[in-house]
Amino acid sequence: MIELDPLLHSQLRLAIISILMGIDEADFVFLKEKTEATSGNLSIQLDKLSQAGYIEIRKEFIGKRPRTSCRITSAGRNAFESYVEALKQYIEIK
Repeated sequence: MIELDPLLHSQLRLAIISILMGIDEADFVFLKEKTEATSGNLSIQLDKLSQAGYIEIRKEFIGKRPRTSCRITSAGRNAFESYVEALKQYIEIK
């Protein structure tokens, strides 16, 4: 049986990865709105996903305004797909 990835087993981190699976990239404001997370919690979870190599974070300025955007990596895509397969195995056991 495949183990569930503890990094993705967090509700917020799983939501972030799920959103990024369907789009090229998302900015911080978009992710905050979609996940309904606080700015602080979202920042912490994005950092954890980035440190694991599951997402890439790009920080830039547009005019004088900062913009943080995120993109899923191939490692993140593989981790999510493995997580989904592990869930399917758990469901089949029942």
